[in-house]
Amino acid sequence: MRTSIARGTALLGMSTLLLATVACAPPSTSSASSDAARATSAADLGGLDKLVAEAKKEGQLNVIALPPDWANYGEITKAFTQKYGIKINSAQPDASSQDEINAANQLKGQATAPDVFDLGGAVALANVAKFAPYKVATWSEVPDALKEAGGAWINDYGGYMSIGYDTKKVPAPQSLTDLLKPEYKGKVALNGDPTQAGAAFSGVAMASLGNGGSADDISKGVDFFAQLKKAGNFLPVDPTPTTIESGQTPVVIDWDYLNVGQGKKLQGKIDWKTVVPANAVVGSYYVQAISADAPHPAAARLWQEFLYSDEGQNLWLKGGARPVRAEAMEKAGTIDKTAYAELPATTGTPVFLTEAQTQKAKEYLSANWAKVIG
Repeated sequence: MRTSIARGTALLGMSTLLLATVACAPPSTSSASSDAARATSAADLGGLDKLVAEAKKEGQLNVIALPPDWANYGEITKAFTQKYGIKINSAQPDASSQDEINAANQLKGQATAPDVFDLGGAVALANVAKFAPYKVATWSEVPDALKEAGGAWINDYGGYMSIGYDTKKVPAPQSLTDLLKPEYKGKVALNGDPTQAGAAFSGVAMASLGNGGSADDISKGVDFFAQLKKAGNFLPVDPTPTTIESGQTPVVIDWDYLNVGQGKKLQGKIDWKTVVPANAVVGSYYVQAISADAPHPAAARLWQEFLYSDEGQNLWLKGGARPVRAEAMEKAGTIDKTAYAELPATTGTPVFLTEAQTQKAKEYLSANWAKVIG
């Protein structure tokens, strides 16, 4: 799963800070493609219909680091291809954000280079010069704090840290401290190593908030996992869909959209539920951007239009992710009400770590996590 520290943890500060391979032929250099590469909106090409026509001429789109079981990307890519007849070439599904940028650098000028990026916030901020400014038709419906004013990048979907659990194996946890009870002995897994994995890092941050700590002090979260290990409740297994289905990891600390997705996939097999602990709500958004060197510039822009349309946003929502246009769509009555109602309930104000808070927490974890967990 996409859990590298570069891919996951780095994105945590974005909201607050600013609040498969195809043939190696050279990319197209037609005048139409050149026009698309310069377009900062569909209007620059004469409207959405003209953009669609140019994208269909290109016929392909290169994406990277999009696992099909992550935020419903499997269905999203299929829907895009069915709607426009454009083939999607998906490379390195489990790559990190930095891997995406590395691939763009290594493949620059080649037909296999990424057209678009889906990145963690810090990696995005460090590479803005590599992005092509573009504003989708629904640009105005995305809060200003969640996009770059000139169109270089825009937040796409997000979520909150959560506890997923098998209702047949453990009682429903109401708080982080519940996980210290005997009923959870040998059953609580964290998605990765918090010094390397974004979901795990955020799990420790959530534990800190739930145990008297704050975004400025992650030590309480480390202390919590020390207690969890001492109680014999911490399970040193990296959870996967297989370990969840087999019952090996009956409690998993992970992003809510991943836990919700597991519940849907395992429906009829196990009763997997998701809870966001009260007053310990840690959130984040990912970042969407177009490569300035995209070999398929029209298809890249059409992909963005699709993702930020009601259809695209509702497909992310269907996967349990919280689409960035949710508030506007709810007001307009275009949001998938059933899927929206299925999102885990939250209590309290969501916390988005700033870049400075994230860096401080990473340093503390690097110095102390191994001492606690080994």
